[in-house]
Amino acid sequence: MGGCVLLLLLLLPLLPRATRGVAVSNGEQGRGHGNGGLWWAEDVTDQSCREVCGLCPGPPRNGSIVSRFCESRGDTESDGRCCRERGLSPGRLLGLDLSNCSLHSVPLGLAEATTAIILDLTENPLTTLPNGSFLGFIHLQSLAVPLALECPGGSDAWQDVTVDGSSRLCQEQRNPCNSSVELAWPCPENSVCAPDGPGLVQCLCDNPFHGYKCLREGTFPMLLFSGILGTATVSLSLLLWGTQRRKAKTP
Repeated sequence: MGGCVLLLLLLLPLLPRATRGVAVSNGEQGRGHGNGGLWWAEDVTDQSCREVCGLCPGPPRNGSIVSRFCESRGDTESDGRCCRERGLSPGRLLGLDLSNCSLHSVPLGLAEATTAIILDLTENPLTTLPNGSFLGFIHLQSLAVPLALECPGGSDAWQDVTVDGSSRLCQEQRNPCNSSVELAWPCPENSVCAPDGPGLVQCLCDNPFHGYKCLREGTFPMLLFSGILGTATVSLSLLLWGTQRRKAKTP
């Protein structure tokens, strides 16, 4: 087991990486993290979709921004508190109504709704929206939050911010890569800036660069990586099998 862990540590530098972070405005400090492994858009599984759509009982509330959005389109259907594209199998999640759900914090299941275009969090006793709560929400165009909270990413992350009664409506997410807002750190050479949610960015390696800070050039050596990993796994398995067999024969 220790040998497998050591081998993986030795092979980690070969893996491509992507970097995520936040745009900095008004003197605020940004936060970010490195994300090892290939960067891909994760599909929301049927089970995780059901979980996020069932965070609150019933369908989208009548009169909510999510309900009005769904009714304005002819290609959607309700699934719990979700509004999704109509299809034979569960379609893409477009809207999520979590208003009046007695939420004291952002639910973990929210991370499964990154395809949402519209989201309602009003009428909840939320006190904060932690940094990264909307990481990956690049399609989000309308977000309603309690009046006590600011729009995620700040007002600079949205084209329009309005107040309606006890709620704040954040509309038309801006692309921080195309604005004058200072980034927490510039993307390294051989990479490009891409949006990653309200006020959030990620740096993607240009082809054919990959690896840490996009310093490696050429295609990722997948065959070499798989061959080394497979050979080491088989060798360690045979070694452990032989060791355990000798122990079993010992009286």
